[in-house]
Amino acid sequence: MQFFVPFDSRNTVFKDPFGSVAAGENIHFSVNMPRTTGCTGVTLILQEDGGKETYYRLYWRSTDDITEWWECDVRPEKAGLFWYCFEYTVPWGTGRVCRGEAGRGCFSGSEEPWQLTVYDKGFKTPDFIKGGVIYQIFPDRFCRSGEKKENIPADRILRDDVSALPEWRPDENGRIRNNDYFQGDLRGVLEKLPYLRSLGVTCIYLNPIFEAHSNHRYDTADYLKIDPLLGTEADARALCAEAAEYGIAVIFDGVFSHTGADSIYFNKYGRYGAGGAYNDPESPYREWYKFGETRDEYDAWWGIDTLPEVNEKEPSYLEFITGNGGVVDKWLRLGFSGVRLDVADELPDEFLDRVRIAVKRRGDKYLLGEVWEDATNKISWGARRRYLLGGQLDSVMNYPFREAIVTFVLNADSAGFMNSVLEIVENYPPPAMHAAMNHLGTHDTTRILTVLSGVQTKGLDRDRQAEIVLTAEQRALAKRRLKAAAGLQYTLPGVPSLYYGDEAGLEGCGDPFNRRFFPWDGADADLTAYFAELGRMRAKYDVFREGRFIPLSDMLACAAFLRRDGDNAVVVISNMNAHEIDYTVYYPHADLIPVVDCEKTENGDLRVPGVATAVAEVIF
Repeated sequence: MQFFVPFDSRNTVFKDPFGSVAAGENIHFSVNMPRTTGCTGVTLILQEDGGKETYYRLYWRSTDDITEWWECDVRPEKAGLFWYCFEYTVPWGTGRVCRGEAGRGCFSGSEEPWQLTVYDKGFKTPDFIKGGVIYQIFPDRFCRSGEKKENIPADRILRDDVSALPEWRPDENGRIRNNDYFQGDLRGVLEKLPYLRSLGVTCIYLNPIFEAHSNHRYDTADYLKIDPLLGTEADARALCAEAAEYGIAVIFDGVFSHTGADSIYFNKYGRYGAGGAYNDPESPYREWYKFGETRDEYDAWWGIDTLPEVNEKEPSYLEFITGNGGVVDKWLRLGFSGVRLDVADELPDEFLDRVRIAVKRRGDKYLLGEVWEDATNKISWGARRRYLLGGQLDSVMNYPFREAIVTFVLNADSAGFMNSVLEIVENYPPPAMHAAMNHLGTHDTTRILTVLSGVQTKGLDRDRQAEIVLTAEQRALAKRRLKAAAGLQYTLPGVPSLYYGDEAGLEGCGDPFNRRFFPWDGADADLTAYFAELGRMRAKYDVFREGRFIPLSDMLACAAFLRRDGDNAVVVISNMNAHEIDYTVYYPHADLIPVVDCEKTENGDLRVPGVATAVAEVIF
């Protein structure tokens, strides 16, 4: 019996529809039992997450000489996370069918249930984000307009040596200050809009732009002002308006779990006068923070004393950030098209609920959250989170996809890759899946070119990291792998996100070496052209907006799948062998038109180079 598959959650013969469902949507379950067991009954056990179990009797449908089918229909009426398995009755007792490898059921060896995500039937995500390309910009390091700025604090180190490394060494007191600035600004981003459009970019995600006293600006000093080195509120408005003319939306980074100690709200160092929560027990901001017996005893984000934690449930803080006319409202009114929430998994549900109300108050705006794990079953704040059920986030940064792609490209485990992708596609509601930010690198990760070179960087101190430069051979291999990885990133469900400079061939280890200035005078033209080609591909084929993901094969270091919407389809074949392969697409009477990294053989197969991801249009 261990070789018999009684149920497969990823096969619509057993569960239809595949994946998550909207509340009130019908699900048809079928279980296949061996006739030799003499099965007399099968029951579906459906458990609400942390709650009661509900039992559904399956009815006998048909049989042959070897197997018999049992089936039932279930219609979950409310959104939530559910778990299920099956219990069967045979002459010698009862047993259970539980989740085994790759979603397939097994009679023994597992007690793990399947996950069922049921989302709100009214859950919709913004159409403008789907089918496009996101471009993430670290504002200080992208492009400098050269315009003179006013009111620049004197303690900032202004850099003109844009080809040099960011400062990584601590000061004389052993403190890493992050106070060297390469002077990228909002006007610089505006000037490069034609370049971004040439890459197929449809949405710019800006790392923090509000006044702050570090180059990363995750230590907000004033939520209501643009940082003076980046420009003015008028510059932000002009960027959003001009970007819209190019068909590009702009979203900002909301850092709401903490502020800077050096801020108008906390004001530890007195930059903003005598007030602030640190100095004045009567400050209107005092209740925003969590103080101990003295003012120097306060909760800080991950223990970093320059980042005092905020009590997000404090009514005055909630109103300040999410109220009508509050922080979120102000910047969406100005022209931004959405918000990326920093450390969304560290924000309580009450806060996320209010942020969603604030965002959706302004219409079809995008609410993206930073969550590194599977966001449908994440536990934080001591409870299961409900980010993607329809009442909070639109979607999340898709770190599981990044891990799946990178692991596949480095290790050529095609079955592992397909299983990782299917797990997320199965668990995520389609509205969230098609709006997910699919990235290969961000400001928090080692540059993808360095990762794919195979050079080991983990455990190295910053001095050692600063010395790492890829050899010509390492770089050539990394580029080849990056193209293959990008081919997957641009064709999987969701929205590919390009971290500024990856397309230009920037290398680097972790922070701050992954935050070098964009090499405008030395960009890798070959890589740039490749990413532009992928951008044109996404713009041409609507199937990348919300097309179904249909796996075809995952063996011998090759993974293949379809993206299909009706009769519109593309086939994707990712070959991690060193040698080229000829791949046969088994669709009678279908014609294949090569699009990226493949050619058609005389017998109609697709020839795919080694370490490459091919894309072809399928004409039925």
